[in-house]
Amino acid sequence: MLCKDEGPGTKDRGQTIPEGKALTMTEYHPWLHRYAAFVTFCTFLLIIAGALVTGNDAGLSVPDWPTSFGTFRMPRMVGGVKFEHGHRMIAGTVGVLTILLAIWIWRRDSRRWLRWIGLAAVMGVLAQAILGGITVLWFLPEAISTAHATLGQIFFCLAASLAFFTSPDWHWDETKREDTSTPSLQHLTTITTGVILVQLILGAVYRHSKDGTIAPHVVGACVVTLLVGWVVSTVLMRFAQQPGLLHPALLLGGLLVSQLFLGMGSYIMKMAARDAPQPLPPVVDITTAHVTVGALLLVTSLYLTYQARRFLVTPRQDLKVASTPHQATS
Repeated sequence: MLCKDEGPGTKDRGQTIPEGKALTMTEYHPWLHRYAAFVTFCTFLLIIAGALVTGNDAGLSVPDWPTSFGTFRMPRMVGGVKFEHGHRMIAGTVGVLTILLAIWIWRRDSRRWLRWIGLAAVMGVLAQAILGGITVLWFLPEAISTAHATLGQIFFCLAASLAFFTSPDWHWDETKREDTSTPSLQHLTTITTGVILVQLILGAVYRHSKDGTIAPHVVGACVVTLLVGWVVSTVLMRFAQQPGLLHPALLLGGLLVSQLFLGMGSYIMKMAARDAPQPLPPVVDITTAHVTVGALLLVTSLYLTYQARRFLVTPRQDLKVASTPHQATS
């Protein structure tokens, strides 16, 4: 389905289009969007499953890869095996779903930039599978385990982006409001999203290292808190009348508060149970929630970054009519 959007006066391929006359053709395929949202949800479940593997120290419960105990048959799902093999089953499902999603996008959507995001998602899920296998075969090396966790977060962002960009109301040529602040909200949200990703990497380093220190992660949490607070306050003070910015900003702030409490609770409970012979369920639950909310925080910040580019323009930017950041259908 093609939808015509009328945007503000702009320049398109060197020609000035009068105010209110700009037209953009934006593609919308309802079932493609629903399927992309489903893949994103499955990816979210995969992140939870991965956090449960780490929380339960179940990474080597199945000591081989790609087989499980030398066979492709279902093993007995007991102890740590149910977490590790269950994680593999969900990961395999997400991999197949992602490949099908990319094929669907290449066949049905003419936007080249969206097709390349779909291909990037396939490359990401394949690389993630390889890193997961190396993690097992090399007995959980810290660097590989951290890279595996980090790529999982990046892949979640790619899957969510595909769901965002295939939604019916997604257009890059919305009526834009000038943002004269320094730094602009576009730049501020971009920086915040990058710092949140770095903070998740620091968390993965701490979680996967035996003798890791919490100090870098704490410093990162402070920086993220300052940046998110800056973003939320900017939106509240300058763009509160724009629901497309206000709602994700409020969600971002709420997730940050939850994440801070979960982080403190995780550390306190982990230290209290550090001499336990095996991971205690309450500790596993709160650390898994901490990882999960961290992923949601990252994707929400990424969404707000996209929204800032949809609804705001800096004085130096030309208004453009497009259903992509640069071209309408290319």
